[in-house]
Amino acid sequence: MSILRALVLSRAPAAALMAVGMFWGGFAALVPDIKANVGASDAGLGAALLMSAVGGMTAMWLAPKVGAALGRMAMPLVGTALCLAFFYPTWASDVVTLGAAMLAMGATVAMLDITSNVEISARESKTGLHLMNVNHAMFSFAFAASAYGTGLARQAGYGPSDVMPILAVLNIALVALMYSPRVAVPETTPETGPPRRIPWLAIVLTGVILFTSFIGENATEAWSALHIERTLGAAPGEGSFGPAMLGLVMGLGRLAGQVAAERLGHARLIFWSAALAVVGTLIIAAAPTPAVAIMGVAVGALGMAVIVPSGNSMLGAHVTNAQRAFAMSRAWMFGILGFFLGPAMMGGIAEAFGLRLSFVVVAIIVSLALPAVWMLDRQPRVEPGDGS
Repeated sequence: MSILRALVLSRAPAAALMAVGMFWGGFAALVPDIKANVGASDAGLGAALLMSAVGGMTAMWLAPKVGAALGRMAMPLVGTALCLAFFYPTWASDVVTLGAAMLAMGATVAMLDITSNVEISARESKTGLHLMNVNHAMFSFAFAASAYGTGLARQAGYGPSDVMPILAVLNIALVALMYSPRVAVPETTPETGPPRRIPWLAIVLTGVILFTSFIGENATEAWSALHIERTLGAAPGEGSFGPAMLGLVMGLGRLAGQVAAERLGHARLIFWSAALAVVGTLIIAAAPTPAVAIMGVAVGALGMAVIVPSGNSMLGAHVTNAQRAFAMSRAWMFGILGFFLGPAMMGGIAEAFGLRLSFVVVAIIVSLALPAVWMLDRQPRVEPGDGS
């Protein structure tokens, strides 16, 4: 299946994931400025970032009911709410208000993220085609473009209050693409609460895979810029190229993963990708220069690129349509902890021992995906198109 056809089949959720990528790309590149603006220590910044987990977990818990209630309007309505979220970090004046901003940001972005992923999984089940990797590639390319553009803006002397409003305007264009006249899941979902015969083992194992990948991905997003500029002595603004490299390589890796998943299968693809992610993270930790650190980001990004989308696809193969929204939301509730716990954990370790050791710990956590994917691959599957 061509990449173009996959995008045509999933235009609306692809636009939603691009909006999520653009948001986090701009935010990740602005972390050094946001940290300075609120006068936060490493531990204080980590604690503020952790508040996103509270908002994200709440959104994941509510996602099945919200998706069922809003139907085809779920993605465009949540995407519209995201326009306002771009301004939240610019309004923060101290660590407490930054924590409040992160709480609201986490809830909004997580709701759009899980809504689009449930829709992609449903379309995969309906068509029997691989769609996750190409859709998540759109997230990564949007993340890379946003981080790179923000880095250039920072070098030119612009800050969060200048950059985020521009990204909010660009988000409006993506919202227009999020509406779909049809959704793969019926608008009246038969089960919006916990379905019978819940495949909890598959959900938990997928959650572990998502957790480890999100730890690696978001820890690199949020702290690579500071590591490059502070630990390795790069000029202000150059650190933003770490997140930009992450997004660019992850986008390319996910496009390649679209083809590799069809040839290798998701399990083998995740296993070897996680191993590569561990190597890349260790390179970042040991890097003697900014260039080597950015190379480590590229290696780690190539490894982490396919773990989340292929993990979603693996879970989708183990659940029925009636179980899909519930199962994915619960797996993501655990997985999303890694997305926000990673930066917070990094802050605490960096405060005490430095950022190099922080990245070593991240590499150890990412390695836990290896046994998890081996076990998940041995769980019973549901035939494509099963609507029971």
